[in-house]
Amino acid sequence: MTSASKMRDGAACSRRTFVAGVAVSAAAAGLTARPAAARIRRLAGETIIGEGEHTFRVKHHFPQLPDRFTWQTTHNVALDSAGHLYVIHEGRKELKDHPAIFVFDANGAFVRAFGSEFQGGGHGIEVRREGSEEFLYVCGYQGVKAFAKLTLEGEIVWYRKAPMESGVYAEGEDISTKPTWNRQGFLPTNITFLEESDVGGGGFFLADGYGSFRIHRYDNAARWQSCFGGPGEGEGTFATPHGLWIDRRPAADGSAREPRLVVTDRAHDTLQIFGLDGSYQQTIAGFGLPANIDTWKNLLVVPELKACVTLLDEDYQPVIQLGRAVARLGEVENLRGQPDKWLDGEFVHPHDACFTPEGDLFVAEWVATGRVTKLERV
Repeated sequence: MTSASKMRDGAACSRRTFVAGVAVSAAAAGLTARPAAARIRRLAGETIIGEGEHTFRVKHHFPQLPDRFTWQTTHNVALDSAGHLYVIHEGRKELKDHPAIFVFDANGAFVRAFGSEFQGGGHGIEVRREGSEEFLYVCGYQGVKAFAKLTLEGEIVWYRKAPMESGVYAEGEDISTKPTWNRQGFLPTNITFLEESDVGGGGFFLADGYGSFRIHRYDNAARWQSCFGGPGEGEGTFATPHGLWIDRRPAADGSAREPRLVVTDRAHDTLQIFGLDGSYQQTIAGFGLPANIDTWKNLLVVPELKACVTLLDEDYQPVIQLGRAVARLGEVENLRGQPDKWLDGEFVHPHDACFTPEGDLFVAEWVATGRVTKLERV
């Protein structure tokens, strides 16, 4: 089946349809030689995980939240050029004045908080440089059902609801604040950015990971352009396309290659690879509910809700698994709600991860009390 036939079961999904292209690989490629979990050890009073050049010092609960605030399920993390860490949590819908976004300095000290507009539905967050300024792009699900562009201080630049022009949403979904866990609802999860030199120019991709299961493309002014995907069994269709990222890494031999869009097809436990025109290329299987993606040098990180953070090379093969503790999810009922049973150096439910310029990692976990861990490269 060509990618064109998978764009949607009708033409309404695209005002400017993606370029049709034949899938590069119809067969799913599994993670070969999946490595054992990197060992955990104590050294001079510190917890160390990893092996060789991928060895990290573990600092659980790295950002220090002031007593007047509380986490409610930490979801995503992002860094600005000053090294400030932005953390978005779901929040409690009944606490309308409580912020959903917190900012910390390089030492984990609290800087500021804002974003009560996303309280009860805070989910995705990314930083993007535009000219001489940086901005936040935020996704809200549950009763928020919107995405927005903010200044780094929290001022809203624009705020968008469901793209009704796509033709995939139920009537009224562009004004609704009722969670709609079906394929006609809008529950956006994450954003990744295009460059002006990319196919079709700049803008960004938006994953409607809990709603229509579509990937939408917008231009730089946040005007809807087109979409692809939808519910299905894979190879261009999805079951919870939760996270996404533009992979701009060169090939393993250092040669240039075309950027590609990587989507975490979470409920299928896979990554799907696409051209920037939306054409399906490849499926990488073998994950445990992969949630999002980031890249640094030749590495791609995949936080997996099933208690693991995996680093992949340029060919999407595993390099190392960090903090893997899948067995404990079955041994301890509701482990996410029992912090006293969490073990140093192990993860519970990694939901997002981002690299620092030095190759350190921040990991946000889908746990009721919230937890953000810094993995500091040794």
